[in-house]
Amino acid sequence: MDATTAAVDVAKAVFEVAIADRHWHLVRRHRFNRRQFAHFLATASPMHVVMEACGSAHYWGRCAQRDGHTVTLLPPAYVRPYVRRNKTDRTDAEALLEATRSGQIPSVAVKSVAQQTLVALHRVRDQWMTTRTARINTLRGLLREQGLLLPAGAGPAVRAIPAVVENAEAPIADCLRRMIALLYEEIRALERHISALERELRSVADTDPVATRLREIPGIGLLTATALVGTVGHIHAFHRARQFASWLGLTPREYSSGAHRRLGGISKRGDVYLRCLLTHGARAVLRAAHQRVTMKKPLTRLYQWALTVQTRRGHNKAAIAVANKLGRIVWAVWHHDVPFAAVPAA
Repeated sequence: MDATTAAVDVAKAVFEVAIADRHWHLVRRHRFNRRQFAHFLATASPMHVVMEACGSAHYWGRCAQRDGHTVTLLPPAYVRPYVRRNKTDRTDAEALLEATRSGQIPSVAVKSVAQQTLVALHRVRDQWMTTRTARINTLRGLLREQGLLLPAGAGPAVRAIPAVVENAEAPIADCLRRMIALLYEEIRALERHISALERELRSVADTDPVATRLREIPGIGLLTATALVGTVGHIHAFHRARQFASWLGLTPREYSSGAHRRLGGISKRGDVYLRCLLTHGARAVLRAAHQRVTMKKPLTRLYQWALTVQTRRGHNKAAIAVANKLGRIVWAVWHHDVPFAAVPAA
């Protein structure tokens, strides 16, 4: 029995395995728990292991590679059309075999432990930032009901809270004053945690050559560079810059037929977090370009192009266009392993 491909439907505790021969005929099925699946990978002869790029798939992909197998991770959205009739673990495993047999689906690179660690740090920071924003908004609402307004902006609002708490003439009940003080301490504790996490990211970025080169690009800072290194599994999987920008969801959505080509807004089909960071970086590029014009400093080609697009299309569309451009520059710097060179404007 020539078993060459094993399609694995990954779950938390149950693993459905469908094994096919070189002619893509299904020859065996297995249903394992975690311990049995790890034993299967360790004892089976080297084969092609196919999984969806879902939760824990990168971990099991590394385990399979360590045991001598070839691993392919497929995007779940591309595998779903191959599921026949009702969705079960068995039909999901068969769909993986059919999707692999088609040969038309791009695979996802297996992330290393360091890459997944970077992504985990960013996820924790994002959760802390969300909690901090929620606490500040809560304080705004509570104080507004008492006739007190906090200044605009997260930083000024937090700095104004101690004066409100210590003001004995403020129309606030003592029990509410104590609760506001506790919320303020929670916000400060979150800010200390965020600062410590950013120091961890900075130490990683200072030792990573790719992150160091990416930070030389205007609009690409510590967070964006480390998020790119952690999220993008293998930059050479993207053959050109537009393919990378399309993966980020920064290219137009297309709905064409025949001789009619219709392009809409951006597809938003990539990583939401990366796209958000690149958009914020694009806004920083536009702001820096305006500052250079105000201070009568020379512009680079990137700044000049960004201002031209903003004049023609408006600020928001220009921000997305610059984010697209930043994604392409990231691909060029990373793919060709060259430093970013700012070219003066004509």
